[in-house]
Amino acid sequence: MHALLRFAAVLAGSAALSSAWAQTPSPTTAHPWQAAAPRLTAEAYFTNLKDGDRIETPYLLKFGLSGGWGLAPIAQPGRAKSGHHHLLVNRDLPLNFKEALPFNDQYIHFGKGQMETVLTLEPGTYTLRMLLADQKHLPHFVYSKPATITVTQKNATDPKTLSVKGVSMVLDGPVLKRPFRVQFHASALNVAHQAQRIPETGHFRLTVSPAAGAPVPMDFVEGQTEVWLSPPAGSYSLKLELLDNIAPGKPLTDAATTSVRVE
Repeated sequence: MHALLRFAAVLAGSAALSSAWAQTPSPTTAHPWQAAAPRLTAEAYFTNLKDGDRIETPYLLKFGLSGGWGLAPIAQPGRAKSGHHHLLVNRDLPLNFKEALPFNDQYIHFGKGQMETVLTLEPGTYTLRMLLADQKHLPHFVYSKPATITVTQKNATDPKTLSVKGVSMVLDGPVLKRPFRVQFHASALNVAHQAQRIPETGHFRLTVSPAAGAPVPMDFVEGQTEVWLSPPAGSYSLKLELLDNIAPGKPLTDAATTSVRVE
């Protein structure tokens, strides 16, 4: 009897620690160059597709996440403001956000922390939408506007050739006004909270280097996939890395670099 009580106490303590980890604040502090997003709402969004687009398939569809939310694969609990992406095909948002999303061809889950998928839709018109959900597939109020697209043709491209391991950045151009957004992307790689310690996942690090001065590294250990910046006016080089969540400091692929001028 006493052994059973001790075992129950251990289980309760483990659950409490897991819950506490999921709810504790981020261990990192934002750098002064990081700015608040102009829009207060968070959304999941397409980075290379918009309403009215006409595409051919196979098509590499990429998606991101705003508002300080981060990706957390379902293998381990995530903190508050985290989840994994879902692609809804010809489906409206669920009427009940307290019910788990189904698994079928119209609700495509990305529970490993993916940021892209290859569409293989047949020619026709489709409405697509992104929706974030938690470890139990319960939706968050974090989603995209619907995008109605037309698939004009399905060609002979091998879908497996479209997703190549690497990272990239999306900016509005080489000359930017403050604040500006830097969107991160990982292809054929999975993004997670560093503290989840899930093998074969990483988190982003953006290093902002002024023309004169010390580099400023910014680690996004909560699985964030974008940042708004407001550094002093001047010229900068940006380097984006995806660092291994198991081996500290180890890049999972080559870094992406670019140069910008901030006005």
